[in-house]
Amino acid sequence: MTSKKGFLLTSLATVGGIAATSFAVSEHLFKIAFKRVNYVPETSEEKQKYANEYWGYVDWFKLVEKERWTFSPEDGDGEMSAYFIPAKDGNKEKAVVISHGYKGNGETMSSYAKMFYDLGFNVLLPDDRAHGQSAGRYISFGWLDRLDYQEWLKRVVNRLGNQVKIVLFGVSMGGATVEMMSGEKLPPQVKCIIADCGYSSIKDELAYLLKKQYHLPEYPIYPLVSTISRHRLGFYLGDVSSTEQLAKNKLPIFFIHGEKDDYVPSYMALENYQATKAPKDLWIVDNATHAESFWINPQDYRDHVVHFLKEYFDN
Repeated sequence: MTSKKGFLLTSLATVGGIAATSFAVSEHLFKIAFKRVNYVPETSEEKQKYANEYWGYVDWFKLVEKERWTFSPEDGDGEMSAYFIPAKDGNKEKAVVISHGYKGNGETMSSYAKMFYDLGFNVLLPDDRAHGQSAGRYISFGWLDRLDYQEWLKRVVNRLGNQVKIVLFGVSMGGATVEMMSGEKLPPQVKCIIADCGYSSIKDELAYLLKKQYHLPEYPIYPLVSTISRHRLGFYLGDVSSTEQLAKNKLPIFFIHGEKDDYVPSYMALENYQATKAPKDLWIVDNATHAESFWINPQDYRDHVVHFLKEYFDN
């Protein structure tokens, strides 16, 4: 009896130890992935070669005429922030709302902002929750941001008038953000979407990165991180799905993805493409890694964007 009791106690202690370890690992990963970082991390090694060009765009952003906009969401504890760049010719006919990537901010999208600015667009560059000058303790990976962008869209329409036509554009997490916006009821002024290297769902992205970067299994880590998210942000990770939102999309959408993306794998672009029944196009960019498609050939990138806009926006 004593040996059986001892075995039981040992087994319970082992199970308890495993559970405690799993929770500790999950809490650690949640903080790494979701907690606010008050700086922009250094870019990946393969994109360091574009540093001079990048900082040139940032210099342009700092000098260009712009306005800072703010609002306080009802479920938040502080202000959301964005920069609005008026079109250089003063037109109020077209605008783009640009969604930035993970741990970036509006300024880090300066290259795309200038591309659209040179095409005659008014440009809005929000800082997402827990990024840049916007409030927030935790990153929501586009899920809560998709609702904040509804307010930004109202402000664009109020600023430019009901006749304005709007493009939604995003890269990486921003690509997923505009994909998730596609399933919401958007103002009629929104005419099309361009999503560069967005993930299919945060569940699939987290499982992929757990295996690739940490050599950890999806279970039990993912359910525990999801539960922590529900407690702190109000949603389970299973709620954060581009494909489910895209299934409700009715707007023309252009998917762009790097062929050699090993952060958000390119098969997710195919999943997103297949998820929507709306008019759509897909460009897999040869030899491009994550969020590198623009930098490999900015003119080619612009040409592809212009081609899509001529078909689905200008008309």
